[in-house]
Amino acid sequence: MSEAKKIKPPLTESDVQLLKAADRVLINGTIYTARDMAHRRLCMAIESGGELPFRLEGAIIYFVGPTPARDGRVIGSAGPTTSARMDAFSTKLIANGLKAMIGKGYRDQNVREALQKYSAVHLSTIGGAGALLSKHIVAAEVIAYEDLGAEAIRRLEVVDFPAVVAYDCYGNSIYEQESVN
Repeated sequence: MSEAKKIKPPLTESDVQLLKAADRVLINGTIYTARDMAHRRLCMAIESGGELPFRLEGAIIYFVGPTPARDGRVIGSAGPTTSARMDAFSTKLIANGLKAMIGKGYRDQNVREALQKYSAVHLSTIGGAGALLSKHIVAAEVIAYEDLGAEAIRRLEVVDFPAVVAYDCYGNSIYEQESVN
């Protein structure tokens, strides 16, 4: 098994082009959380020319609605949400500079085409491992849409946050590769 590639947002086009489907990555730095309703609001802000709560260019969005933090922790369980729920919004965000998303499961054809056109990637992480993943989050702060509760946008600081390149910018996918026994 190959060594994991370390990546640090904001990602550049060159960073993304080095990532291939099935590459393991460890993310270090700032990422943002957003689920369905936050995605809708981000897209509405783009359409109306409004201000976004964070810079999309080179950003990574994690599809997560974390649970409340227990005493002594910065965040609760933080497992990925099903990626397809964001398909209706992702192409607009990618076209506006988003370079990576983290979730679980398949993406639709429009998203896969946008990843290729704008040189972005979709990362996958392990569903059901939210408590383990939260240990890689060292800081968390709500920065927008607090009224959405768990689905508010948060700025996360992560250390060696594990993921796999599920869809690369070349049209390759882990879901379309043959398994090796």
